[in-house]
Amino acid sequence: MDEAETDSAAPADFDSLRAMIVARRQSLPKRLAQVAAYTLENPDDVAFGTAASVAASADVQPSTLVRFAQYFNLDGFSGLQQIFRDRLKERTASYEERLAQLDTETQGDSHEGTILEGFVSAASRSIERMSRNVDARNLDRAVEILAKAEMIYLVARRRSYPISSYMAYAFGKLRIRHTLVGSALGTDPENLDFATPRDAVLAISFSPYANETATYVRNLAERGIPVVSITDSAFSPLAEYAAAWFEVVEADFAGFRSLSATMALAMALTVAIAERRQKKR
Repeated sequence: MDEAETDSAAPADFDSLRAMIVARRQSLPKRLAQVAAYTLENPDDVAFGTAASVAASADVQPSTLVRFAQYFNLDGFSGLQQIFRDRLKERTASYEERLAQLDTETQGDSHEGTILEGFVSAASRSIERMSRNVDARNLDRAVEILAKAEMIYLVARRRSYPISSYMAYAFGKLRIRHTLVGSALGTDPENLDFATPRDAVLAISFSPYANETATYVRNLAERGIPVVSITDSAFSPLAEYAAAWFEVVEADFAGFRSLSATMALAMALTVAIAERRQKKR
């Protein structure tokens, strides 16, 4: 290691790491500069990926990721990844802060047109990433679990709720028995007590995860009821208990995230379930 590396302390957080990368960008070896550019442009991928998947996306060897981490006095890839995971926990900007950021990013432009372009671009990136990451065998397994269920319980809260409510609408049109969990009466636990191993659960939640969704999924899985989940990380509480799960990471624009990729996946599942049930009949 050179003198700059050995004398400096490891970055304490993402902002510190970014500042160190910017300060050293002229002296970084070519491959490490390549990793630096990728990590700053795709922080969520670094937080959620494996050393192999991040290396492949950055077009370097996994050992280069380790060298990159060590260059900044971090404990290998795990230490580097922890910086990016901690960033997700801290990324809780208020909506007022997001609007201020939006105003900065669109300053001097056709404001409304730039906002639309920003969200369209984020949606396109999200859908493209999701399409690359969905494994055909996993999709087939999820459809099989849900298609043979006597009742499908749709579990989602907060930002994820629009997805489950639209699926409930589509299931109704397709004459598929389902229960939309999220009653204003507060009777969800009682309704879920009716679920049996002949049924199935489709749960959706993203960081920061809804406590109710995580609790329902754990309880249902422990009762032998198969769970299919859509979430954003292998470390999600939904992934832990799912018989099949999908990773969807929505790109953001000025801190705001749409549900474009999640909705595309949800509707593909809905139609595939209906088609398989029809074939079986």
